[in-house]
Amino acid sequence: MDYYLRRKKIKNKDYSRFSDIETHEILLDKLAKKREEELGISEKKLEVPLYQIVIQGLFYFSILLILTLFLRTFQLQVIKGGEYLTLAKENKFIINKLQAERGIIYDRNLKQLVFNQLSFDLVYEIQKNNLSGAEKEKIFKDVSQILNIDSKELENKIKESKENKVLISENLEQQTLIILETKLKDLPGFSIEQNSIRDYKDGEFFSHLIGYTGKIKSEELAAAPEFYSILDYVGRDGIEKSYEQFLRRNPGELRIERDALGNIISKEIVSQPESGKSLVLWLDSDLQKKIKEELERELQLIGAKKAAAVALDPQTGGVLAMVSLPFFDNNIFSKGDSKTKEAILNNQDNPLFNRAISGRYLTGSTIKPLTALAALEEHKISADKEINCQGKISVKDYWNPAKIWEYKDWRIHGWINMRKAIAESCNVYFYTLGGGYGNQEGLGPTLIKKYLEEFGWGSKTQIDLPGEATGFIPDKEWKKKVFGESWWDGDTYLLAIGQGYLKITPLEVVTGFLPITNGGKILKPQVVQKIIDNEKNVLQEFKPVILKENFIEPENLQIVREGMRWAVSGENSPHASAFLLSSLPVSAAAKTGTAELGNERYHNWITVFAPYENPKIILTIVIENVKGLQAAAVPVAKEILNWYFSQ
Repeated sequence: MDYYLRRKKIKNKDYSRFSDIETHEILLDKLAKKREEELGISEKKLEVPLYQIVIQGLFYFSILLILTLFLRTFQLQVIKGGEYLTLAKENKFIINKLQAERGIIYDRNLKQLVFNQLSFDLVYEIQKNNLSGAEKEKIFKDVSQILNIDSKELENKIKESKENKVLISENLEQQTLIILETKLKDLPGFSIEQNSIRDYKDGEFFSHLIGYTGKIKSEELAAAPEFYSILDYVGRDGIEKSYEQFLRRNPGELRIERDALGNIISKEIVSQPESGKSLVLWLDSDLQKKIKEELERELQLIGAKKAAAVALDPQTGGVLAMVSLPFFDNNIFSKGDSKTKEAILNNQDNPLFNRAISGRYLTGSTIKPLTALAALEEHKISADKEINCQGKISVKDYWNPAKIWEYKDWRIHGWINMRKAIAESCNVYFYTLGGGYGNQEGLGPTLIKKYLEEFGWGSKTQIDLPGEATGFIPDKEWKKKVFGESWWDGDTYLLAIGQGYLKITPLEVVTGFLPITNGGKILKPQVVQKIIDNEKNVLQEFKPVILKENFIEPENLQIVREGMRWAVSGENSPHASAFLLSSLPVSAAAKTGTAELGNERYHNWITVFAPYENPKIILTIVIENVKGLQAAAVPVAKEILNWYFSQ
């Protein structure tokens, strides 16, 4: 029987599985179906539609997933493919800057005034520290303790940085440097980088002229990333600033190739580093030192604090010296601490202020040679005509004739011509030339201003230094606008002798006198004479620049020259204002000035050139706020020029 049943097996139509059905299973199914019919449930079936929904859901989810993956792939490879390719290359290659030196600065005799000194900076690279918050905070605390700064300050500095590389501390002290070197392996992200800073030899003597450097700002770095890194210094003042494009170094590039694990595969020098170009100045450094020393001695003697001096070569316009007191040491900005820098910035005497090019002063009688030239050019008077000086002029009030205005002189000069009036600095003579008096017609404010502007007063000299101020010459319109008042004859009298509202810089004064010394040329003052390379080969030379010439008749210039010569020699002038200079080893010509400030305070001036026959130097000195009437500037000029022409 068993054998028979085995022979009667029925094969399933599912040929993939070949499962067998037994005969008794068929019989049982038949009996079950019959029983269902008896109970009336044969047509009822248990359906599970959930299975079909799940299948469809999985199908659509798969489609959506594939579509999402496709779109993401399209975004990564097509839309942002170039960007990610660049990032991949950046991860593969590192570009390091190769150090170069900033250009050197020399005086006219090739004495080196500026040096480059090795220094070390602490730098943090954000991408090189992937530690957790607590671990990172501990590292920041360790570094802040070494640097003796607040850890929050360090964290904020890093958080606020827009660059991956952050300068943490510059010009590290030796002890701090040693400690950091021993701990760097435990301070991920931090590194020490070699740099160079400026070392200014005798910095306090040349600080205003040479200027100083400071750490680069983010906007400056963004403007020229090919030249600078976050560690670089840039010129902040003086010729360091105005000649930044020449002095700055051009660092080379070293390309380092890495594999996926960060291992170095190769190194390649992409470009060689180039040091900055060097500058040769017109400056005579020994003369600069002498002027500063003599000014300091005089200030101490008379109890004053502030002064300025400018010396030019009359034939070229080259700046032989430029001194401003009080001074500062420009080394502080590369080597000094923050407290020292803050003390300079908060100093009420403002030592950073370059009075030689930015200070604006009443000129006093310094103006008189220019007033004389204006009168000669306009044919208002002949040089030999004499005016009787009795120590003052008296003018009736325009609205009230009973009221008399008096304009005084510093002494009675008697009958005086133009040369003698310049030599003795006679106020009455120049009151008359400026505003007119008696039967002598005056220039008036409009012509005075016109000729002062012809000599460059009231405008910048175009010197190759930053921060030059523009002098100011008042006029009728300005007074009406500012004070709501008319211009009176008294304003003209004061303007003619350098009083009133006039404000002129020492550089404008000395530049305005150039035509009197060199035969009629106004030259552009220049600090830099030439640019050279490391081998001292001349790359560029700055020739004298004539701003204006032949605008004054030569014979008129000669008359004024003679008047300034009489001021020194005392020829025909028993009260010569600069007679103290007559003992110099060479002949000189000069014009002094005393600008009245009120309360027995004066600005004391002198402008002198020598030798008289063929001038090699013109020097202007102003000493601020001198107490009482005293010739403070003349003895300083004497000591300087006596030394200069005895070398």
